[in-house]
Amino acid sequence: MPQDALPLFPLGVVLFPGATLPLHIFEERYKEMIGDCLRDNLEFGVVFASDKGMANIGCTATIDKVLKKYPDGRMDILTRGLRRFEIILLDEQRNYLRASIAPFSDEEEAEPPTDLLRQRALSAWVNLMMLEHGGLPQDMPSSNRPDLSFLIADAIPDTSLRQRILALRSERERLELLTQFLPTFIEREKQIRHVRRVAPLNGHSRHTPDLADA
Repeated sequence: MPQDALPLFPLGVVLFPGATLPLHIFEERYKEMIGDCLRDNLEFGVVFASDKGMANIGCTATIDKVLKKYPDGRMDILTRGLRRFEIILLDEQRNYLRASIAPFSDEEEAEPPTDLLRQRALSAWVNLMMLEHGGLPQDMPSSNRPDLSFLIADAIPDTSLRQRILALRSERERLELLTQFLPTFIEREKQIRHVRRVAPLNGHSRHTPDLADA
């Protein structure tokens, strides 16, 4: 394994290039890993992991700021996504996982995303922001920004969709996927929130019995 092997942090999240990710570091192996990264000014790789296993495509992260250090060595840090990569070979020789990786960027597109596609994707993001926050951020993103798909996808909690977006090497394909996914997702979220609002009103009593009442 080469000396510049990338430290890996398997997590239940998907990080995108340009996105921020706050982390609470408490496991001993990750205290060591983050300590090494801070000392040597290293990036580390965030890869999605679940009960089904670990993804082979992730995103490198840099530590922008140490927010807090605790007496027992725990840390709160703020990280930022940089570049995507594919895992080539895993290394388990240290207390934390490392890997040889192959960084990748988008492939050159014969058909780049049209202005209409960009506007449709941005409109879908606006609808999601209105649902989630009741308004829009002060700084509206431009539909022409090259990382528009990552900005939009970062507002979606669905990890399966996020991982698909991370792996695609075409901005047009990512925007097309988002414009297909978001209307259904937003409608489902509206229905879930409606049910949560009206469900307490459908019962005959607001009293929730204690265990002793059962």
